[in-house]
Amino acid sequence: LLLFPFSSLSFLPFFTASLSSTSFHVMQISSFVNSTWTQNRGSGWLNDMQIHGWDSDTGTAIFLKPWAKGNFSSETILMLEEIFRVYFFVFTSEVQDHVNEFELEYPFEIQGLAGCELYAGGAIMSFLRGSLEGLDFLSLKTGWPSPEGELRAQKFCTVITKYKGICETVEKLLLETCPQYLLSLLEAGKADLQKQVKPEAWLSSGPSPGPDRVLLVCHVSGFYPKPVWVMWMQGEQEQEDTQQGDILPNADGTWYIRTTLDVATGEAAGLSCRVKHSSLGGQDLVLYWGHSLSIGLIILAITVPCVLILLGLALWFWRRRSYQDIQ
Repeated sequence: LLLFPFSSLSFLPFFTASLSSTSFHVMQISSFVNSTWTQNRGSGWLNDMQIHGWDSDTGTAIFLKPWAKGNFSSETILMLEEIFRVYFFVFTSEVQDHVNEFELEYPFEIQGLAGCELYAGGAIMSFLRGSLEGLDFLSLKTGWPSPEGELRAQKFCTVITKYKGICETVEKLLLETCPQYLLSLLEAGKADLQKQVKPEAWLSSGPSPGPDRVLLVCHVSGFYPKPVWVMWMQGEQEQEDTQQGDILPNADGTWYIRTTLDVATGEAAGLSCRVKHSSLGGQDLVLYWGHSLSIGLIILAITVPCVLILLGLALWFWRRRSYQDIQ
């Protein structure tokens, strides 16, 4: 696998991503429980969006987006599925046959990551990594086994290079198929990938961190795409103690994040939560602690009572006039 160098191909992309690069990669997690039982899990990702799964029972891909096949034909998809079925079979057999040589002890887990990345300038670069229990032991980017697992990687390379056909197939998949597929995904999924949904934000207080202290919480939800910047501020000064939570998915495909700041009660005044997102058109969303109601809610709070009063007066005049007409 490491006999060919890390290389790049230049393409003229039709799609200008908001990020500096866009990647497609497949992930492999192989759990070797004992000498007779292994579970292989696979998935495909466009940046941090999962678009494929892998059914290990049937040896077929699961397409999680309507555009996840790109512009590849059904015949090409079937051929790729067969390649992955053969790969998983050979990989599992070879690892099990060389457990002692690789100095492995059951149970253990091997992770693999392979794909290609499109940069803003149009270059596409391929990559491949292998890890054992989370520790990298080989990398295509360097062209050599990783120092952390050099001995095991060298032994693995010695074994895998016996399969010349597999090495040639991997090379073609990484340097030809993957770039073509990545560009076709960006074209087929353009409407979905370029979708912009503005975030909603609100403030609250969390459980008290201690005496005379308050936990300020900034909630940001409903935004798409995923990249977002949220920070507690004092004027234009970023508060370095801001704690960022994980960006979590909502049921409708948008995202949510919770950001907190632990401060003394008397220091909360004047603090604000600032949100930057591509959907906001360069206009930051800013919420001030103690003034967390949005302008829309304030207008609504004023408008609704006024409308109710006007309706009440109209109803009173209508009833009074109706009564006079009867007399």
